[in-house]
Amino acid sequence: MSKGLDNKDENSRMRESFGLQGVRKEAPRSVIILLLLIYLASTVIISVTAGSQRVVEVGDSYVFLYTFAGIFSSICNLCVILMVIFGGKIGFVWSVTALLVQIPMNLLGIIVKHNYTSLPGVVGNILTVIVVIAIYRSNKKMDAYQKRILEQATTDILTGLPNRFAGRELVYDLIGRKRPFAAVAININGFKSINDTMGFDLGNKVLVEVARRWKEIADKGLTGTRDYVTRINGDEFAIIIRDYEKEDDVLSTIKYYEEALGGTMSIDGYDFFVRASFGYAFFPTDSDKKDTLLSCAVTAMKEIKRLGTGEHILRYTPDLNNEQDLLFKEKKLRDAIAEDRVFAVFQPQFDMSHKLRGFEALARITNSDGDVVSPAKFVPIAERVGLIGRIDLTVYRKATEFFGDLLKKTGADITLSLNVSVKHLMKSGFVEEIQGLIKDSGIPADHLEIEITESIMIESTEKAAARLDELKKKGIRIAIDDFGTGYSSLSYLNSFPADILKIDKSFIDMMNTGESSKKYVEAIISLAHVLGYSVVAEGVEYEDQLETLRGIDCDYIQGYIWGRPLPKEEAEKLVTE
Repeated sequence: MSKGLDNKDENSRMRESFGLQGVRKEAPRSVIILLLLIYLASTVIISVTAGSQRVVEVGDSYVFLYTFAGIFSSICNLCVILMVIFGGKIGFVWSVTALLVQIPMNLLGIIVKHNYTSLPGVVGNILTVIVVIAIYRSNKKMDAYQKRILEQATTDILTGLPNRFAGRELVYDLIGRKRPFAAVAININGFKSINDTMGFDLGNKVLVEVARRWKEIADKGLTGTRDYVTRINGDEFAIIIRDYEKEDDVLSTIKYYEEALGGTMSIDGYDFFVRASFGYAFFPTDSDKKDTLLSCAVTAMKEIKRLGTGEHILRYTPDLNNEQDLLFKEKKLRDAIAEDRVFAVFQPQFDMSHKLRGFEALARITNSDGDVVSPAKFVPIAERVGLIGRIDLTVYRKATEFFGDLLKKTGADITLSLNVSVKHLMKSGFVEEIQGLIKDSGIPADHLEIEITESIMIESTEKAAARLDELKKKGIRIAIDDFGTGYSSLSYLNSFPADILKIDKSFIDMMNTGESSKKYVEAIISLAHVLGYSVVAEGVEYEDQLETLRGIDCDYIQGYIWGRPLPKEEAEKLVTE
C-alpha cells in the first residue's frame, strides 16, 4: 500500500483510536460463534423434546418432557437477539439465517408429523425475525448518528482537515510508542489583513484553498514522507511528518508545502499572494515530552515570523527560548499580584427570554500604568511559571465577596461561574479552597458554578471526575466549557458529574454559514438535553445567531449581543435595575 493511501486513511484510523469511544463496538468473532453453537444445541434439544410424551420427575411433581421445549425456544431467541446486538452485520446475517432455516423445519414437522406443539415456536421465530430486523436497523441508525457527531468533533468544520485535538492525539500516540517524527507549526503571513480588507467570507475561502492544496499533497504522498495535516485555529496549521530517512528530508517536505502556496491564488475573481511561516522540531531530538514538543515548533515559527527575512522555515534550537524575557514577564506578574492589581469582571448570562441567569467571573490585571492587560497575554505566562493558581484564587476571593454581598442585598436567584484551570483543579486542597470561599462569602453552594475546559475530560478523566464529584455532592454546579473544540465521546459526557454544557464561540460564529454547521450545533444541544445538561452558547454577537439558537432550543446565551464583561459596579446595577 502506498504512503498516499495510508495518509488518506489516517483520519479514520485516528478517529477509531481516539475519537469514537462512545460508538458501540462489535463483540469478538468467538462470542458470536459461541452464541450460534448454543442456538444450534438448543434447537436440537427442542426437536427431541417437542413431540415427546415422556414424563420426568422434578421435585415432587411430574412434568411432560415437551414442556422444556418452550424453555430452550426462549434460549434460542435470546441467542439470536444477542448475536444481532453484539455481532453487527455478520451477527444479523447469521441470526436471520438460523431463524429462517428453522421455520420451514418446524412447519414440516407440523404438516407431516402433525406435531402441533411446534406451532408456538414457528410464531415465536417469525416474531423474533421481526425483532431482530428492528434491532439491527435501530443499531445502524444510532451508530451512524454517533459517528457523524464524533467525526465532526475531530474535524475542522471550515476546511475538513483534522482539528488540533486530533493532531495532538496523534502526537501523544507517537510519543507513547517512541516513534520518531517532526512537528511543524504553520502560520499564514498577513492573514489578518486579508480578513480586514476583503472580509471574513473571502478569508475563509483562502483558508479552504490552502487546506485543499496541502491535503492533496498529504493524501497522495507527494513528498515521499508520511504527512498528517491539521488546522489548529484561525490561520494556524500543523503537519506531523513521519517515515523520513534523515532530518534533511523533513526540510524538503516542508519546502514542498511552502511551494504549494507559490504564485497567485485566484478566488472569486481576486488574486491573493499567500505565504506562510513554518517552524519545526523533532521527537525525540528536540524534545521527548508531549507537552513541550509542539511548543518548540511554535517557538521556531514565531521566531522566523518575527525576523521578517526572505526565509520562511526555521528549525527549533534551544537558544530560541528567551529565558530572560520570560523572567521579566514573570516579575511583572508577581508585582501585579503583590500590588493587588488582579481583579474580576463579570460577563452576564441570560436565558432566551433575556432573563438574567448569572455571571461568569473573568480574570483581569492592570499594568503599572493602570491599563488593563489582555488575559491572552498574562494567562499563558502565569500557567508556565506556576502563578495561575494565585491569580485564580485572588479572582475567586474578590468575585465571591462581591457576589455574596450582592445576593444579600437583592435576594436575586442568580449564579456565579468560576473558571478553573487544569493545574488548579488537580492541586491538593482545591475542594477545601472552594468550601472556604463559600463559607467566607455566604454564597449558597447551589448558586456557585465551577467551569472546566473540555480538555480536562480527555487529559485527566478519572481524577478530574472524582474531584468534581466532591464538589457536586456539596451542591456546587459544574459546567463543561468550550465544548466542541475537542472530541469528547458520549462515554466522557456520561461519566462527568456536570450540569451545563457551554458551546465554544467558534461554532456559534460558523453556525449560520451553512446548514451543516447549524445542524452540528443543533446536534450538540439535542445530545446535551438527552444527557440531562442545560446548554449555554458562548460568544453570541448577532441577532441572527440569537434567532437560530432560539429555533434549536438553546437554553442560555453569553455574549456581546446582551452583555460584555462588566466591572462589579455595573454588574450590581444590572441586577438591581
